[in-house]
Amino acid sequence: MVGPNAGRGAPGPSEGLFPRPRNVVAPGAVHVPGWLPEERQRELVEACREWARGPVPLRNTVLPGGGVMSVRTVCLGWHWQPYRYARTADDVNGARVAPFPEWLAAWGRAAVAEAYEDPVAAEAYAPDAALVNFYDGAARMGMHQDKEERSHAPVVSLSLGDTCVFRFGNTQDRGRPHTDVELASGDLFVFGGPSRYAFHGVTKVFDGTAGAASGMRAGRLNVTLRETGL
Repeated sequence: MVGPNAGRGAPGPSEGLFPRPRNVVAPGAVHVPGWLPEERQRELVEACREWARGPVPLRNTVLPGGGVMSVRTVCLGWHWQPYRYARTADDVNGARVAPFPEWLAAWGRAAVAEAYEDPVAAEAYAPDAALVNFYDGAARMGMHQDKEERSHAPVVSLSLGDTCVFRFGNTQDRGRPHTDVELASGDLFVFGGPSRYAFHGVTKVFDGTAGAASGMRAGRLNVTLRETGL
């Protein structure tokens, strides 16, 4: 197994048999299909498995109203719970969260450079937290904004395993207009600038679509990198 603290080079675009085009979904929101090569997908999956073992394990987050999210989550750097960040997982076991690795920050900078074709913006990107979300075939993510961060830097999203329907909406409310994007294993999605606070969610996961390339047996992993500004 490759541990999550091992050194890794930054990913780069990967062309499949039938390449899908890069797509600007909205101003500041860019989808880059197949960005993570198969080797990098497998490395990230193995890292996620290790993070899920602790010090804070995967959990179904309990919302303030008592609802329980169907997605299971583990955090790096800062622990997210509705609707704040802390260094310790007081809603799970009180342990300090696993550190945010520098190699993952380097991947984040490479992702911003690829999405925005702007090396200056990429160099300034300093993510310090990650949410690792695991979706089984029945899990969904309701429309929401990522707005607990004090920084306005972009959010970087990496997809692994089963393909999902990612709904990317507007910055005003959860309704239309929105765009549905299929995110497959290895895909990159970055949203910042005018789209930084757009509502977004996952409406469907397609069981059994991962294939063997990622090392995922079932389900979908989504790793989102954030710059908290804390």
